[in-house]
Amino acid sequence: MSQAKFVLTLSCVNRPGIVAAVSSYLFEKGADIREAQQFDDLETGKFFARIAFTLVGEAEIATLQDGFGAIAEPFKITWKFSDHSVPHKVLLLVSKFDHCLEDLLYRWRIGELQMQPVGIVSNHPHEIYKGLDFGVIPFHHLPITKESKMEQEAQIWALVKETGAELVVLARYMQILSDALAQKLRGRCINIHHSFLPGFKGAKPYHQAHRRGVKLIGATAHYVTADLDEGPIIEQDVERITHADTPDDLVRKGRDIERRVLARAVRYHLEDRVILNGSKTVVFAS
Repeated sequence: MSQAKFVLTLSCVNRPGIVAAVSSYLFEKGADIREAQQFDDLETGKFFARIAFTLVGEAEIATLQDGFGAIAEPFKITWKFSDHSVPHKVLLLVSKFDHCLEDLLYRWRIGELQMQPVGIVSNHPHEIYKGLDFGVIPFHHLPITKESKMEQEAQIWALVKETGAELVVLARYMQILSDALAQKLRGRCINIHHSFLPGFKGAKPYHQAHRRGVKLIGATAHYVTADLDEGPIIEQDVERITHADTPDDLVRKGRDIERRVLARAVRYHLEDRVILNGSKTVVFAS
């Protein structure tokens, strides 16, 4: 992993001179570029870039930010500077299936995910997670019914604001977010689901897949939007299945895929490797 402390992400309509203007500006302001990735979308004519850097001498990130507008304006650049010495605050939502939550907490504890969990929200009580150690992470039991859905979501949104959560992760949170909450969390809420949708909707999708004799199973991590399970895709993976696999085998293999796909998607987001491109994403994977 790069030792760069700061990251600049940007996007705009492609035209000559963007890279030269941006890199020259960073050099002049004392930035030492450690990693640079770019992508030209030939279909849309847009340009995307991720530049990781450190600062030398007495250079300060505030100075870079204050002056970058003058560079960005002629190219109509959408841009963001991030300080990677400060972990992102993350709110984790979960239902009964806790394998993704457990995996994210483990990766956080060993330093693989540079995040600060500011809370765990579940529509089920704390007692069902007896095997998990949440440590000092606050746990919030927010039960939900058809009648209380809006009230429960208002509590979630209040927690997002109260904790300053920059990212919300649906770590197998088996509730559909309303259009209003999905819009509020646009670009900062990641969901994980099995890749059988829309072919195997409803209960026990792996059992449905087994009855149909599927040869591949998979998982998809994506940003949440008002269109159910159709948000911009961040990461996917698959695993081959044979005729000898039982429904329990599919469930077991599915859990493994879901864990690793969600973890990669969360890491890419935390490291500012994902840039929205309409209904798609540009992912500068490491």
